[in-house]
Amino acid sequence: MSVINAVAEFERDLLIARTHTGLPGKEQGKVLGRPRSLMAARKQVVREKVGEGAPVSELSSEHGVSRQTIQRARDEARETNAVPPGA
Repeated sequence: MSVINAVAEFERDLLIARTHTGLPGKEQGKVLGRPRSLMAARKQVVREKVGEGAPVSELSSEHGVSRQTIQRARDEARETNAVPPGA
């Protein structure tokens, strides 16, 4: 059992070392993580169409993203008062 624990500890140390090696990229302005599914330009188009009363499911099919992504864009627009609450 101690051999397995030693291997696990070694793997954990390697993981920490790889993580610290990748973090300087963030300081150089690199974006970490998963890319956004709805870029700013497309998000603005979605917000305009939601404001006009377009259905969320139609917009999600049109842009190839989930309904939740469209709803999140709509909710962000409501927070900034870009879309009226009834839309």
